Amino acid sequence: MAKSVAAMVVVVRSFLLCLFSSQIAAAPTGIPSLRPRLPNDTLCNHLILPAGYPCSEHTVQTKDGYLLALHRVSSRTGNISEQRGPPVLLQHGLFMAGDAWFLDSPEQSLGFILADHGFDVWVGNVRGTRWSHGHVSLSEKDKDFWDWSWQELALHDLADMICYINTITNTKIFFVGHSQGTIMSLAAFTQPDIVEMVEAAALLCPISYLGHVSAPFVLRMVNMHLDQMILAMGVHELNFRSDWGINLIDSICDGHVDCNDLLSSITGKNCCFNNSRVDFYLEYEPHPSSSKNLRHLFQMIRKGTFSKYDYGLFKNLKIYGQLKPPIFDLGHIPESLPLWISYGDNDDLADVTDLQHTLKELQSKPELLYLENYGHVDFLLSVNAKKDVYDHMIRFFRSWGKSSSSY
Repeated sequence: MAKSVAAMVVVVRSFLLCLFSSQIAAAPTGIPSLRPRLPNDTLCNHLILPAGYPCSEHTVQTKDGYLLALHRVSSRTGNISEQRGPPVLLQHGLFMAGDAWFLDSPEQSLGFILADHGFDVWVGNVRGTRWSHGHVSLSEKDKDFWDWSWQELALHDLADMICYINTITNTKIFFVGHSQGTIMSLAAFTQPDIVEMVEAAALLCPISYLGHVSAPFVLRMVNMHLDQMILAMGVHELNFRSDWGINLIDSICDGHVDCNDLLSSITGKNCCFNNSRVDFYLEYEPHPSSSKNLRHLFQMIRKGTFSKYDYGLFKNLKIYGQLKPPIFDLGHIPESLPLWISYGDNDDLADVTDLQHTLKELQSKPELLYLENYGHVDFLLSVNAKKDVYDHMIRFFRSWGKSSSSY
């Protein structure tokens, strides 16, 4: 017992050192630093153009001053400037960015597959991630730059990206979200001015309620109140690509723990992604997020609620005008919004019990696709995802699209 406690202390200490080092030197050679970014260091240039797909970058300024990168992708036989099929926005999950949709071959990656099916593909990148462009007045070294959670990602980042695409294309959009991208969308769709710009939505590993998360590594951090500790210590940016973070991952993977098992302890057992490509994936993932965002998610795990950030009784009263944070009422998502949901039995983050809670609160009856052997990462990186997931999603979009003859 004493040895196991001592080992846990070492792991926690290393983990905290990893967090504290987020402002330290750039990453070692071979792993790109997140800042500063050169003008040609874009998602288009890294993953999309080299695969032969036309790509353009747009900048969206949020209402609170963040500058987000939106990437627009066309099929290899298409032209962005010409009339396209219906627009679809892809929204990534936690510690990811828009590159998550392009990490495998064109035949396996959803971003490429949708483009080849004639969709007008738009790829979102939330604040603080590598591909976005900072803030109109704040530096990424400023504490205030990181003063946000998924609440702001939903009501500002996602809302303003949807509005921008709607303005450019003059039509409603399709939406695809994975993990944190789904919690952002479910919160945003409770707002009438946002949801009216959405034609239909597909949710992969949807999360809103998190009371039944079973991932051992996540629950260990929750029970340790690690989120509160790091905020109390003045750590506001979570950047796992720092020197300490990279060394910690290397030391765990180098003959001590199978990294696939480590991933399973965080996400659940994944059946179908290509383990031989892990080194390539790690060239792009993970991206930074905020400590406040982690805190908000951990609040939801502890309380089993789908609500705004809890500042404590007195600050809640000051900010919200009530002692408890307001809930996001899923019953406010209109019944007329078509929803398609795909989920897996091996997903320890988007638990089936929590999904059932979500479904009970929705007015509509979403179309469901259940995959018994899929884990959280499989919905992005499974070698079989096109057949297992994406073909079904595309059929759903075509059934609801007003211009289905064009794609």
